[in-house]
Amino acid sequence: MKHYLSIHDIDDLQATVNEAIELKKKPYQFEQLGRQKTICLLFFNNSLRTRLSTQKAAMNLGMRVMAMNFGDEGWQLEFEDGIIMDQHKAEHIKEAAQVVSQYCDIVAIRAFAELKDKEEDEAEKVLNGFIKHATIPVVNMESSVAHPLQALADAITIKEHSSVERPKVVLSWMPHPKALPHAVANSFVNMMKLQDAEFVITNPEGYDLNPEITKGCKIVHDQQEALKNANFVYVKNWSSYSDYGKVLSSDRSWTMTQEKLGHAQFMHCLPVRRNVVVEDAVLDSDQSLVIEQANNRTFAAQVVLKRILETISR
Repeated sequence: MKHYLSIHDIDDLQATVNEAIELKKKPYQFEQLGRQKTICLLFFNNSLRTRLSTQKAAMNLGMRVMAMNFGDEGWQLEFEDGIIMDQHKAEHIKEAAQVVSQYCDIVAIRAFAELKDKEEDEAEKVLNGFIKHATIPVVNMESSVAHPLQALADAITIKEHSSVERPKVVLSWMPHPKALPHAVANSFVNMMKLQDAEFVITNPEGYDLNPEITKGCKIVHDQQEALKNANFVYVKNWSSYSDYGKVLSSDRSWTMTQEKLGHAQFMHCLPVRRNVVVEDAVLDSDQSLVIEQANNRTFAAQVVLKRILETISR
């Protein structure tokens, strides 16, 4: 594996999930693989699970870890070529990426969508800037349109907790007071398209995700209908894609309740707003898998870093 930018960088999802589950049993068995190797984690946005789980995964593999928060600690970066840099941006991505490449063996990037300009967000200027100018492997710790480490952790969680051969998995939009990106939902959809499962997306009118990503998926605008006989219910808010970045509705009738969940197992990437996205009774129940999902973030990152290290070592 050269880079990990999307779930499609995995050749065989099921084999990768199985490998991650084996790593979970013996997390330190490959700690010599990363010996004298360094990973740099660059955060353009806040993080809890992503930062700690990726750092833990690297440490399990024997790597050294450096982390930097660009919002507080780094110079503002310019990404446009040929520009006269006489405004507030002090450093160009060309130099920054090459310098970082001298200090570490792998660089991992987290940079959210701004939700103002669809074309600019989909251009992934931060992630692609490092891919273009860095000379080392790049890992996507969540970009404008994708969160492949979360999607891999979700696949691990479903595998571990599925009691039927072909589960029904529902991705449901949820209300939220803020406009949120599409990255988690996009990557979950792409991951589910690689699964042998009955997969349904449910959201209000006006909240359909990028049709290029959901092509071939069943989309139902009646949440109650979509949830019937579900084995797993994954909930997440996202802003409008067609009316880009806008909050068109905060309809609390979509909030996940114990009654609507039924016997299904509950999933969410965290952080989650209690009693807005989901009621306490669901989060605190035995049906909630959110803590296990968070734990699996370590082993999703670890299997990815292991494969990249194996490529570097060849």
